[in-house]
Amino acid sequence: MNLFDYTVPQKGETFTTLLEHKNIKIIRIVSSDNFESVEYVQEEDEWVVLLEGEAILMIEGEKKTLKKGESLLIPAKIPHRVLEMNRGTVWLAVHIF
Repeated sequence: MNLFDYTVPQKGETFTTLLEHKNIKIIRIVSSDNFESVEYVQEEDEWVVLLEGEAILMIEGEKKTLKKGESLLIPAKIPHRVLEMNRGTVWLAVHIF
């Protein structure tokens, strides 16, 4: 699979599981700029890196901007949400159970 072989959705996001092995799950997320901001509180740690685009997240009441190539570790049980993102933002999310 080529990480950059995707279509940008008109609305929301598309999630593609690239690998599930033992305590790790790797997902490619392709995002539209037309989405519903949802708060997530996950049972696992999540490390995200932006492969394309830019996004603004809210984590524990603090805004964080991620640009292409930047990454962020979101610890388990920490409330977070995406506030804004560019059309065509591509994420690599690694969930660590």
